[in-house]
Parts: sequence; C-alpha cells; structure tokens
Amino acid sequence: MFAISPSARLRPSPFFDATVEAGVAAFTVYNRTLLPTGYGDPDAEYWRLLKGVAMWDVAAERQIELYGPDAGRLAQILAPRDLDKCVVGQGKYVALCNHAGTLINDPIVLKLAEDRYWFSIADSSILFWARAIAVERALDVEVFEADVSPLAVQGPKAEDVVASIFGDWVRELKYFWFKPSEIEGIPVAVARSGWSKQGGFEIYLMDRTKGTELWNIVAEAGKPFDIGPGNPNQNERIESGLLSYGGDTDDTTNPFEVGLGRYVDLDVPDYVIGVEALRQIKEEGPKRHQLGCILEGDEPTDPPSVWFDMHRPDGRRIGDLTNCVWSRRLEKNIGFALVETAAQPGDAVVVKKDGKDVPGKLVELPFI
Repeated sequence: MFAISPSARLRPSPFFDATVEAGVAAFTVYNRTLLPTGYGDPDAEYWRLLKGVAMWDVAAERQIELYGPDAGRLAQILAPRDLDKCVVGQGKYVALCNHAGTLINDPIVLKLAEDRYWFSIADSSILFWARAIAVERALDVEVFEADVSPLAVQGPKAEDVVASIFGDWVRELKYFWFKPSEIEGIPVAVARSGWSKQGGFEIYLMDRTKGTELWNIVAEAGKPFDIGPGNPNQNERIESGLLSYGGDTDDTTNPFEVGLGRYVDLDVPDYVIGVEALRQIKEEGPKRHQLGCILEGDEPTDPPSVWFDMHRPDGRRIGDLTNCVWSRRLEKNIGFALVETAAQPGDAVVVKKDGKDVPGKLVELPFI
C-alpha cells in the first residue's frame, strides 16, 4: 500500500469525494486528473454496464474552450473535419492531427455558440497546442481549460435514468448532440455520448462546487434501475472496438491506420493543420491497419495488459498487440492488433506476451 502525494500537477475531480464514498478502489491519471478505474468488483461493474446502468466520474475528460470572434476559424484550423455546417448544440468526433498527419488527440468538438467551442479531449496537452496555433495565426480568440467536468451515465437503462432527471426531451437528442440545462440550480449541459457502445449520456457539470450534489442526484434517480458506480470499461470498449488514443496509438499513428478515416474530410481548406499530409497518406495508402486478435488459451488476462510484439508463425515481426483483456462474453483473451497491411483477418500470429509465445488469430473489429 502506498500514498500519492498531493500536487498542483495532479487534480481530484469535483466527484472525487463521491467516488470515495461509493467505494472506489483504484485510480489512474488522465489529463493530470485522477480517473477512477474500478470499485472492487469487475464482474459486477461489467455486467451492470451491459445489462443495466452505471455512472462514471469522467471529469478527466477536460474541456479546452475556444472563445471569441475567431473561435470557429481556430476550431476548423485544428480539425481535419468539415465544421462548416456544424450548428449550435451539435458535437462532432474529430481526429486531431499535427502537421505530419499524426494523430495527437481524438476529441468531441461541441459548438456552444458561433463564438464558443469546447474540445472534449483525450489524454494529451491540447491546451498548449491550440494556444500556440492561435498566436501563430494571429487569431482573436481566447483558449483556456473550461471548469467543466462530465459525469457519464451509461448502459441500456441510462436513457430512462437521465429522462427521469431532466425530462423526456433527452430521448430526442441525437448522438453527440447536447443541450444546456440545470437541475436543482446546478448548471449543466446534457449530451448523448460516452465511451461505450451500450448507449448513454454525459452530464457536463459547470459548477465544480456541486460535484457531490450532482452525483447524489443521479444516484438517487438511478435507484429504481439499480444504478451503480463504474468507470470507462476496458473489457467492453475492446469487445466493441473503441479506440483509446495514447493506448492504441503511438507517435506515428495516423487516423487511417486505426479506423478513423471516416472522420477525416480531405476537402477542407489547405490551412487546416495536417490535411495536406493526410491527403498524401490516403493516396499512398497507410502502412499499418488495426485488426482484432483472439489469443489461444483459457487463462484470463487480469489486469488488462498492453503493447506486445506480434509475429508471423515463422518469427517475422508484423506489428503490435496494443491491448489485451479477457472477454467475458467470448470467454477468450482478445486485443487490438496494429499491424502491417499485408496481415489480414484469418491470419495466424504469435504474440510475445509475458515471456511466452502465445498463438492467436487476426479477426475483424469489432469483436461483438
């Protein structure tokens, strides 16, 4: 047992006290923020997400705000996706790239007003990137981290829980769309989104002093549906084929290698960062692609493990297994393969894992 020393570099979320009260058992660090990774019963947390409803502290999913006359222009400069027709209340998933076309984040871009955007980011320092680009392009825009913290409600019963709090209008929200609201005087935005394939919402808290209060409101509303705490579930997201930026990508990964090509618009203006490189990558074809891998054997991988060399049976290296978990539904160890494009579903492979050669087979994603 050890302690983590308090530091300005490491932040608790507004829901921290509530997660401790709920029995949180482990954290990781994400965007310099403590992110819960379990409550001591992985089986219950998994099946709750699959069959019922779970609530997650995902305040580590920070919001980089662009505000001012040139906010829309900066958003488009940063995003190789056409934002021209994006309207207030709409969000879009974006493959954010550097000038070489390398993936540096995969945020949801939410348009709050013509002069106000949030980039709801994965784990990398997009604040500094966006600020530097704004200055370099001489734009009239403020760039800062907004004091906004999402609370996710996920699972097949999530819509009923959120509707019981805010009203049936939430049932009409399209995926990635959102609407400002409030509950008991707490300002929030409600979005149909979340890092699972089981459906759900993210409630963006805009007053960090009300974290425990909002948590308790959701927990109370969820009691009839047997709600319980959880976290972004590695097992479910891998079964469902959901990418983890920084987990399943390296310093050279481009969007076409990891299934994000459909979120890239190559006809955006040339001033968009990375688009010229992305056009060339598309024309030449990516050198790697992402597939699934099912490993032989029936010994569960626990805890989830990451990044192992992957070879052909003849010993030639073809890429990496970027994650590995035990699938409760398939009853197999599964993971994502980032491999040369010559490797195809059905191919036999060998993974160098924990000092052993583990045979496996490449498959299409998603697994389920």
